[in-house]
Amino acid sequence: MTRTALLVLLALLVVGGTAAFADQGEIAKRRAELQMLRNQIQEFEEQIKEQRQTEHASLELLDAYDKKATLLRRLIGKLKKEEEEIQRRIAATKESLDGLESDLTFLREHYARYVVSVYKAGGSRDLELLLSSRSINQLTVRNEYLKRFVAQRRSDVDRILEKAKTMEELHARQQQQLSEERRLLAEKGAEEDRLASLAEDRRETLDKVRSDRRLLQRDMERKVRAARDLETIVARLIEEDRIRRETASGDRVEPPVVTGPGFDTKKGKLRWPVSRGLVVAKFGNHRHPTLRTITQNTGIDISVDPGSPIVAVADGEVARIWWLPSYGNLVILNHFNGYRTIYTHLAEIFVTKGQRVVEGDRIGMSGESLDGPRLHFEIWKDREKQNPEQWLVKR
Repeated sequence: MTRTALLVLLALLVVGGTAAFADQGEIAKRRAELQMLRNQIQEFEEQIKEQRQTEHASLELLDAYDKKATLLRRLIGKLKKEEEEIQRRIAATKESLDGLESDLTFLREHYARYVVSVYKAGGSRDLELLLSSRSINQLTVRNEYLKRFVAQRRSDVDRILEKAKTMEELHARQQQQLSEERRLLAEKGAEEDRLASLAEDRRETLDKVRSDRRLLQRDMERKVRAARDLETIVARLIEEDRIRRETASGDRVEPPVVTGPGFDTKKGKLRWPVSRGLVVAKFGNHRHPTLRTITQNTGIDISVDPGSPIVAVADGEVARIWWLPSYGNLVILNHFNGYRTIYTHLAEIFVTKGQRVVEGDRIGMSGESLDGPRLHFEIWKDREKQNPEQWLVKR
């Protein structure tokens, strides 16, 4: 075995040990996050159970279904990441095992040749080497050589035993990792089954709500309140921006750098937040087909397949991640210079508050409103609502 290969092996073992030690804290953190999600899901299960005992269909029950589904998707996503991480560790362990097995085979073969050589020559070879010395100096050198040679062979034996022990430990670690992978796969499968069952329960409740005029009227009222709440959130964001600019000016901190053309240059050329879908509710006043009441749509509703990817329409920053009745999960992106875009009815969210995004980045996955599978999309300039169809590129 070369000196370089030995150093590489030692480095891998040291780094692997250090990484394993460092991973313990990260693993504990991830497990705590998973347990927190399980606890939250359990709370909604209890809430759903109570609501179903008192009322078979309600908007609050739908809210609980949606919140639980969001948590289940988040839990499944984390379990998938755990699965990918354990697969990475299994692959790293296998790579270490393969390297050790190769090194061990080399050492054993090398040592076997030495043993065979000693056996064939008997015990006389070393003595002959010493006795054939032509001078005291040569005798001393040869004697030192033989001592080092014997010591090296003993070292080979020690290394063989050490590597064999390390391989046993790695095999045990691999079995533990495989067992953990099987557990994760089983848990992920069980949570996916729960999500599918929840979707069926939600569908039944949704059908009942859609046929109940009283609940439809309540949902209309909730939409009006949610729109006002959304205005309040945007107003807070505007105020936060003002404070940030004043603070930056006082502290001489540079404001966020906006690369490329500004949002205001994209009117009529803005990309769509979904790759396909039809606008089923335009910007402005609408008459409800069943209730015959007039309401204002502050954005547009795009009919999409459930689970469609939702992308950022322009570069920006995640300003808020929120939940509102009738809107469900929503994301607000700040595009600076007073422009913001809002995406609601998201079944899953892939971004975090403060995260910078570029045009086309996936920010979530579409879900379903009371009116069907869709994305509600809005554009704001400061406090002024814009008609998104005037901004989006023509299809």
